[in-house]
Amino acid sequence: MKFVCPLIVVDDIARSRKFYEEVLRQEVEYDFGENVQFKGAHAIHLKEHYRTLLGGNDHEIAHKANNMELYFETDDVTGDYDRLKAANVDFVHELNEQPWGQRVVRFYDPDGHIVEIGETMQAVVLRFHQEGDSVEEICAKSCMPKEFVEMVIKG
Repeated sequence: MKFVCPLIVVDDIARSRKFYEEVLRQEVEYDFGENVQFKGAHAIHLKEHYRTLLGGNDHEIAHKANNMELYFETDDVTGDYDRLKAANVDFVHELNEQPWGQRVVRFYDPDGHIVEIGETMQAVVLRFHQEGDSVEEICAKSCMPKEFVEMVIKG
């Protein structure tokens, strides 16, 4: 068995597709009308159609349940954060640093699903290295193994 991708249910397929393409720069791999699959990431599915797949309209589909998130990584978390602000997204929280040193931002997509964008751990290691931290300090702060830290620093 192979896991393929998460599928999230949306109220308006066109609005959600536009959000993921324009705000998060995702590329569509397949568009089946009521279902759109993005390259290597996730899929969105129109709520009314998805309900029929569940066997009827008596199944509740909750938005803004805050029980899962779509996670993306970037080498430019500050630039992406600025783009999110310009797009007036509904932030769960502003850009902040996690206990392991990774800078992340969380926000809601148009249907209330949490989306997280975090800097890559390679970017975290390089940032700590540029700030003058030793390999051992970087390992302690980032929880990353020494081999990984040394590989990233060496390029």
